[in-house]
Amino acid sequence: MPNFQCEGLTSRQVEHFIDNGFVKIEGAFSAACARQCRDELWADIGLSPDRPHEWTRPVVRVTSKASPPFVAAANTPVLHRAYDQLVGEGRWIAPQGLGTFPIRFPSTEPAGDDGWHVDMSFGGGADFMEWRANVKSSGRALLMLFLFSDVGPDDAPTRLRKGSHAVVARELLPYGEAGATLRQLAAGGFASTEHCEIACATGPAGTVYLCHPFLVHAAQAHRGTEPRFMAQPPLLPRGEFDPALPPSPVQIAIRRACGLTV
Repeated sequence: MPNFQCEGLTSRQVEHFIDNGFVKIEGAFSAACARQCRDELWADIGLSPDRPHEWTRPVVRVTSKASPPFVAAANTPVLHRAYDQLVGEGRWIAPQGLGTFPIRFPSTEPAGDDGWHVDMSFGGGADFMEWRANVKSSGRALLMLFLFSDVGPDDAPTRLRKGSHAVVARELLPYGEAGATLRQLAAGGFASTEHCEIACATGPAGTVYLCHPFLVHAAQAHRGTEPRFMAQPPLLPRGEFDPALPPSPVQIAIRRACGLTV
């Protein structure tokens, strides 16, 4: 396969992405930037780190943020190099903001949003179950998880099914360019990926997980003491994957899964 060794992700990290569906980058943006972003989010939701008695809901959502700290977090040199390595130079659009933000609080109350799923990429309108994905991953280059607070095993880290992106790629193949809806893919509750080992998206504030668009993932309950601040935006492609260009690691993972020549 192509040699992706250069400043940025190592060849081993790129292979981990291809095989497992994600790569973890600590220090992708600074702790100071993460703190600025948390301060804005606290203000947006009308809560405070100093008033835990007001944390009465298991999750509070903020749709999107496009203020300078969030744009800066998504566009560090480290991340731009990684986007190039995983998606291809010139094949992605620099994020002009981040979202959504499921801010999770310590709670024994079920949040009701912890099912296994894949993030869809196009179509669908108001019914999120009718949004679609296709085997080319039209409309999405990466799924990204930005940690704006320290996230340990008890702090509701997102669960990731390692290697599940390959299973989903094979399931999408028969649907062709039109793709499948989330309702179609989720009909069996993603039971086809139950055998996959689970990893959790933990790390200090400033950590980013760059994930394959087909990676099956899920939320979980917060059993810790401090709220978890995280964004889960897509990286948008500049256009459809061009077969005339060398395949990116995102494409290589799909082709390997489907038994196609890399």
